[in-house]
Amino acid sequence: MFFDDTIAAISTPIGKAAISVIRISGPDAAAVAGQVFKPLKCPLENLPPRYAAYGKFYAGGKIIDDGIAVLYRAPSSFTGQDMVELSCHGGMLVTQCILEQLLLAGARLAEPGEFTRRAYCLGKLDLSQAEAIALTLEAKNRAALAVGAAQREGILSGKIKDIFDEITDIVASVYVYFDFPDEDLSDVGPDELKSRLLDISDKLHALLASYTTGRAVTEGIPTTICGKPNSGKSSLLNRLLGTERAIVTDIAGTTRDTIEETAVVGNVTLRLCDTAGIRETDDAVEKIGISRAISAAQSAELILAVFDGSVPLDGDDEKILTLVSEWSAAGKKIIAVINKADLPQKLTEGDVTSRADFDAALRVSAALGDGFDKLADIISSLYIDGSLDFGSDAILTGARQYSAVEGALHRIESAIAALEEGMTADIVGLDLEEALKKLGELDGRSVSEEVVDSIFRNFCVGK
Repeated sequence: MFFDDTIAAISTPIGKAAISVIRISGPDAAAVAGQVFKPLKCPLENLPPRYAAYGKFYAGGKIIDDGIAVLYRAPSSFTGQDMVELSCHGGMLVTQCILEQLLLAGARLAEPGEFTRRAYCLGKLDLSQAEAIALTLEAKNRAALAVGAAQREGILSGKIKDIFDEITDIVASVYVYFDFPDEDLSDVGPDELKSRLLDISDKLHALLASYTTGRAVTEGIPTTICGKPNSGKSSLLNRLLGTERAIVTDIAGTTRDTIEETAVVGNVTLRLCDTAGIRETDDAVEKIGISRAISAAQSAELILAVFDGSVPLDGDDEKILTLVSEWSAAGKKIIAVINKADLPQKLTEGDVTSRADFDAALRVSAALGDGFDKLADIISSLYIDGSLDFGSDAILTGARQYSAVEGALHRIESAIAALEEGMTADIVGLDLEEALKKLGELDGRSVSEEVVDSIFRNFCVGK
């Protein structure tokens, strides 16, 4: 990637709309845009920064549209380079024609995420802030929006910087003592050093604990809906989605394959998988569906085990309960959902929970929607830390962030153990240096080019 190139891309979705926005960034952004867009009052290159100028778009010397141009001068732009944002009418053809003219004028088509990557590489934002932009674009609930906004404002970056600076200060004190042991230059004794490291350990533990919440509201929890045929699994899926996604009939075994969708329940995003009803059958196709259902449950983190509350437990339910005991032993969270509460009831929560380990049990009516607020509350209690404020607390949202903090914590705990065993200061210092490297991976101070590539590769072109 060459930052002396001038890049251009359409930043709004392709399609018919009121307006489209095309961005240009690079040292020749104004000159390139000025060949395509002519403001009414002065050449584009002479526009005051951040001034919205009306003018005409040209192709082959002929006017093809009118619109607005805004010029941003380096370093006061999103990327840190000269930038131009062009707003034209939102037709597919006119937008594409303007982009083609910009490429003919000397720009090249931007790679996915290249505008944000330039902002990162030129110091306009760190890596966690860049990830927060992607988080905001992919947000599926208001909690994710709040977390994304907080990270873009540097809440997580600031927390990491404070811990980074504190470790750096300790490292300096440790090496002063190691280099000049007879000079009594260090003002940090072993007891104080251990106390400070324990405090850092507590802060890193708190950050790691936030990941459960962050992941639940952003990335989502892999969730499988399972139960015997006609227990109401597909009706539950449809109710959670708010749309008729799965076919619902009175015929047992309607669902033969897995159906995967994403739903927002309260502040938690669920990556739902509806499955075939689990029962004894001689149908070869249904057997395949049941095998996939069991496999999906084994891969899930949360299982919604659905039971028909209008009939007593039968042999198929007992098979489900046996599987629930196995899944619970494997550490999965499982909620017993007793469905069809709108019908006369012949099954209680106790009938189910006395036979297997569940994290919670409740009664719902997928047909009427009764009980779904309680279901949302139960799921939130399993995954959301109520003490966290989405808009003001540092919250980890990705596996990369979690791995970096976990690695730093491991090194801090190693340093504490070294102190307790009476090891020399240089051993403690080495652990602390490694902790700094791990924290540096989070904000991009010490991250590999491959990691940076993988992050920005997932951005859309024009962002």
